[in-house]
Amino acid sequence: MKNTFTCLCLLWTALIFGQAKIDVQKEFESAARQYEKMLAAHTDTTRFPQSTNPDGSFRTMPASWWCSGFFGGSLWYLYEFTKDEKWKAAAHRWTMALEKEKYNTGTHDLGFMLYCPFGNGYRLSGNETHKQSYREVMLTGAKSLATRFDPAYGVIKSWNKFQQVYDYPVIVDNMMNLEFLFWAAKTSGNKDFYNICLAHADSTLKNHFRPDTSSYHVICYASGGKVLAKKTH
Repeated sequence: MKNTFTCLCLLWTALIFGQAKIDVQKEFESAARQYEKMLAAHTDTTRFPQSTNPDGSFRTMPASWWCSGFFGGSLWYLYEFTKDEKWKAAAHRWTMALEKEKYNTGTHDLGFMLYCPFGNGYRLSGNETHKQSYREVMLTGAKSLATRFDPAYGVIKSWNKFQQVYDYPVIVDNMMNLEFLFWAAKTSGNKDFYNICLAHADSTLKNHFRPDTSSYHVICYASGGKVLAKKTH
């Protein structure tokens, strides 16, 4: 009986993982069809698709939206998977539409906004002129993101809003933007980027997690790194 149960478990696992390999191909094909329709229907590169309305029209957001880089980044992934040059051209167009965000010092999400499209473009393009443009945008953007680090607090500040509620808010999501700064440190040789990442990660490890390893969403800091409040929305 035990042997039969073990065999069934192994067979079920094999079926799941075997199906997963087939599903990747199908999912990319499905995504490609959807993105082809999106690119044909939405050509305004100053507005980025967020969702669709019931009538099929797009709900869009400006370049300053924290998810704006995911559209261009997705196009780069389609190019990487299919090797079809049309995706590379579309990815470059939508990536460069975010160039001005390299000067945006009002958000902690530049890793999402810039590293996803420009980082993948730098990795996949093969066009040296484009790669140098992507590199410059990311290094400038990294400097902008670094301005949100205050040594008196030891962390990168999240929101500028909610000033009446939070003194110096830091959300756990910030950790996902550190990869961007680590890349900038490695590429530029600027150790300040690395040190900011290390300080922020150390503070997050110390303050963001509960004993059961789940995390709070927001930590509100006071100068000197003192924790004023821990909250989850």
